Amino acid sequence: QVQLVESGGGLVQPGGSLRLSCATSGFTLEDYAIGWFRQAPGKAREGLACISSSAGSTYYPESAEGRFFISRDNIKKMVYLQVDSLKPEDTAVYFCARGDPIRPCLVVPDWYDYWGRGTQVTVSS
Repeated sequence: QVQLVESGGGLVQPGGSLRLSCATSGFTLEDYAIGWFRQAPGKAREGLACISSSAGSTYYPESAEGRFFISRDNIKKMVYLQVDSLKPEDTAVYFCARGDPIRPCLVVPDWYDYWGRGTQVTVSS
């Protein structure tokens, strides 16, 4: 069955960096775009990045571009999110999700059909 499992979260000081991982199984990763999202308590789900299935093009909303970097390794069936210059307001659960094979690589939550359970990122001094 389709599975996505995030890891790499934890406690980090402001200004620090994390590399989050998304291990995928149950589908051919190279056929799908993958997105990263986050959600803090009491806040809406927020898209951070998407990487396309074949061309490897990426999309970042303005709020994430420059601090977040998405990459993929189709052989290892892994997707990564590098997060730099972390701020306390980055504290959230971070999710990876499988995109639609036809729709463009944008962070529209309704366009993603399978989600991991998330990994907690806490930014605090």
